[in-house]
Amino acid sequence: MKNISGQHLSAPDNEKVVDLEAGPTTTSSESSLDRDPNFVTWDAPKDPENPKNWPKGLRWRNTWVISLFVFISPVSSSMVAPAMNDLAKSLGMRTDIEIYLSLSIFILAYAIGPIFFGPASELYGRVRLLQISNVWYLAWNLGCGFATTKGQLFAFRFLAGIGGSAPLAIGGGAISDMWTAEERGKAMGVYTLGPLLGPVVGPIAGGFMAEYSTWRWVFWSTSAAAVAVQVVGFFWLQECHPGTLLRKRRDRLAKETGNLNLHTGEKVETLGYKLLHAFERPVKMFATQPIVFCMAIYMAYLFGITYLMFATFPNIWTVVYHESSGIGGLNYLSIAIGSFIGLFFNLKLVDRIYKVLKARNNDIGMPEFRMPSLAVGSVISTIGLFWYGWSIGNAHWIMPNIGAAIFSMGIISCLQGMQTYIVDSYQTYAASAMAACAVLRSLCGFGFPLFAPYMYNSLGYNWGTSLLAFITMAIGWGAPFAFWYFGPRLRAMSRYAQG
Repeated sequence: MKNISGQHLSAPDNEKVVDLEAGPTTTSSESSLDRDPNFVTWDAPKDPENPKNWPKGLRWRNTWVISLFVFISPVSSSMVAPAMNDLAKSLGMRTDIEIYLSLSIFILAYAIGPIFFGPASELYGRVRLLQISNVWYLAWNLGCGFATTKGQLFAFRFLAGIGGSAPLAIGGGAISDMWTAEERGKAMGVYTLGPLLGPVVGPIAGGFMAEYSTWRWVFWSTSAAAVAVQVVGFFWLQECHPGTLLRKRRDRLAKETGNLNLHTGEKVETLGYKLLHAFERPVKMFATQPIVFCMAIYMAYLFGITYLMFATFPNIWTVVYHESSGIGGLNYLSIAIGSFIGLFFNLKLVDRIYKVLKARNNDIGMPEFRMPSLAVGSVISTIGLFWYGWSIGNAHWIMPNIGAAIFSMGIISCLQGMQTYIVDSYQTYAASAMAACAVLRSLCGFGFPLFAPYMYNSLGYNWGTSLLAFITMAIGWGAPFAFWYFGPRLRAMSRYAQG
């Protein structure tokens, strides 16, 4: 039996296989569909309309445009960090939790939006969801700039985060649509760069806005950037979801031939029934797939530490090192530099390592070949945390920056390894698997900044950051080896996993 992208799926004869992500539902064997003259699928393995067969230039253009959508929302998530004190005075926030909530409530929405947007993109296509969600984000983010009470700001920030979460949920699936496993590492690296660099670029600009302008321009400027991204997407972004493309082919052929019996193998269901089953898949995958569950735990922890660092950076540079808001914001460049260095080495090595390991395995690729990237990244990020924590207040300001850069190098390697591993393991259900991971990851991104001031008040920057590093060692150093040995067995037990 084949799914709509031409991939072979094994299932007992006459067993009904429901594939809401890819589209078709079949009730007979592969040969029955092959004999069905009304069955619409790819004409051949090299069908030019199949996104994996697009010219490489077109695929890269689509990848970069998707990365722009992924980039703009994380910019908003952290850009308010340097302006939090001014914002708190303006809107009457009196407690630390309220102040940090103005930053992290945006991330809380990331835990809700992907449950909807990931599966919905599998029903209606990637492009439509990306554009609609960006307009939604734009409207509410603009409203944040006009908020007059803290209640309005919290509400508008949360609603803006709902729209901003869509690219993070859809992007991984879109990368899987266009790139083969041998090519996917570089594309996933570009995609991963957006969520990492966005929270870095935002505070740098936000620091100078807080010093020379008003906190409201934090929201107005990001809204203007969202308009620019929308225009770029309108002209350059192309639909790449195989199921959506095949449905368009079916409709086109039906119009040309008048044959209304053409189908893609989809089961005819009501919209409500489709949405219900599509939306419940991320929850099922999180609850029943050990791969998704374990990767989500570690990804969430690293994401939480990253946002904790974003939230506490302003105090370190303005209070400990007595820098102005604008100059203090420039220290976020250390995270950007570390991310670029990590991305550079990953782009050079990740696909090369995969191809070498595949050649040694009788030319059979496995998702576990992404684990070297995760192993190296876990060690580097731990070193960076120790360096960063023990430098604060004890050494020149350049030393914490070097530690933050080392940590960022490790983080991007870890995230790229984990996300590519999940996409390789659940190719057909990649968007749902990524949405399942995004829920817990976003909850940690929301919660970690809220307890950060209390942790550092009790333990100090040195031991507080060391505690985070020790937990990273406990989780991250053993996970790559566990997945290397037990990953194939876990995938073999899964009805969602590829192969």
